[in-house]
Amino acid sequence: MTVLAHRVDTLTQDALAVLQPGFEGTTAPGWLLRRVSEGLTSVGLFGRNITSPEQLAALTAQLRAEREDVLVAIDEEGGDVTRLEVRGGSSFPGNLALGAVDDTALTRDVAHELGRRLAECGVNLNWAPSADVNSNPDNPVIGVRSFGADTHLAARHTAAYVEGLQAAGVAACTKHFPGHGDTSVDSHHALPRIDAGLDTLHARELVPFKAAIAAGTKAVMSAHILVPSLDPTRPATLSPQILTGLLRKELGYEGLIVTDGMEMNAIAGTYGIERGSVLAIAAGADAICVGGGLADEATVLRLRDALVDAVREGSLPAERLADAAARVRALADWTRRNRTQAPADARQQEGSGASAIGLTAARRALATSGAAAAVRRPYVATLTPVANIAVGDETPWGVAAELAALVPDTASGVYPEGAVAAEVLAAAGDRTVVAVVRDAHRHPWMAAAVAELVAARPDTVVVEMGLPRAEPAGALYIATHGAARVCGRAAAEVIAGVAPGA
Repeated sequence: MTVLAHRVDTLTQDALAVLQPGFEGTTAPGWLLRRVSEGLTSVGLFGRNITSPEQLAALTAQLRAEREDVLVAIDEEGGDVTRLEVRGGSSFPGNLALGAVDDTALTRDVAHELGRRLAECGVNLNWAPSADVNSNPDNPVIGVRSFGADTHLAARHTAAYVEGLQAAGVAACTKHFPGHGDTSVDSHHALPRIDAGLDTLHARELVPFKAAIAAGTKAVMSAHILVPSLDPTRPATLSPQILTGLLRKELGYEGLIVTDGMEMNAIAGTYGIERGSVLAIAAGADAICVGGGLADEATVLRLRDALVDAVREGSLPAERLADAAARVRALADWTRRNRTQAPADARQQEGSGASAIGLTAARRALATSGAAAAVRRPYVATLTPVANIAVGDETPWGVAAELAALVPDTASGVYPEGAVAAEVLAAAGDRTVVAVVRDAHRHPWMAAAVAELVAARPDTVVVEMGLPRAEPAGALYIATHGAARVCGRAAAEVIAGVAPGA
């Protein structure tokens, strides 16, 4: 434990305590360790900080040498959004796949195994699950991150996920309150607006959050969305009516309220991160998430000083900041008391024991139509849309690598937005085309390419790894309900005609 070289006043400690910043690198920089020793209670991890479970465990141990109860947070939804396996793809299918299976015991087991892996690496707060009801199929940022468009299905699986994750000693952070599923704008880029009335919100958006609260979720993440029926002027993250009036008072939630990333343009582009952070704490938020894009000491100091100045100027009550800091420290204490560290020799490889649960779930989530003989000379054409920021473009997806592992004579190509069927056909030659798409219903160029491929080659296999809204096409159509690595493996097994586990 580092001995403080100078005294940090209580106000400054409280301002540091409510921040959840990121950083660059795979070891903790000196500035971060100094701030942890001064009162910073949380650190956020992203894909850039992780290379292996062993490295991650060493990093979290380095942080805990400064502060035993530090909250180490991560955005690990599994499925399309993974930081733990950012370079290889997730061992767990995402929410839509789990919702498609609709077995809450399976969802609970998947979340528990994911939590076990996080806890083993020293991570104790997961910014998951997404409780959003994906009522808008054209939603550009939620999609397969939701359990589905059915409110009550989303609610029961949200609760199961919270229970499984927290049973492993990792705090769940249910998001994005009061519900991001009916948006047509990505809040990373602009401020979305939901015009649903109060009756609709209570019957649809809020139901999964009520289930999460009943299940004991330790944290809830706010959404940067404008909901005029709740607050006509401020987005949820900055709204006292939504965070304090609705979440705290009406729904009776007593846990930690965390903001979504404050550098997202919905806040940074309209209020700025300093003013936005002050307004968020004043509105009832307890922790400021920042660091996905701004990951340096200067950002931490800017936000710390903005909070301290706001208290001294009277625009932020000192009691509100102190209450927020106390809630952060209470969660940190819960994680310290509930830490579950598996012995090193308990680590399991995929395909054995509990860790096989992700692939099992991915196999069960497949939906197929049509029939085709096992493909022996496939050409995998991956039609690639621009990835949203939440998913990122670092993580590989598709079926090409998994199919090549089963069928050595596999060729493949990647086709970005604007590609046409003629390019694929020319590259495929006499091979069987396997067209892999992601949300084909949202991308006219992709839908057109698939239609032309099937018309030219009726034996084409189509694999939809996003939201399966387009009509099934091809001799064999496979919907994986997500683009995790295990989803690709499950689809490859069907295409290759091999028994699961072979």
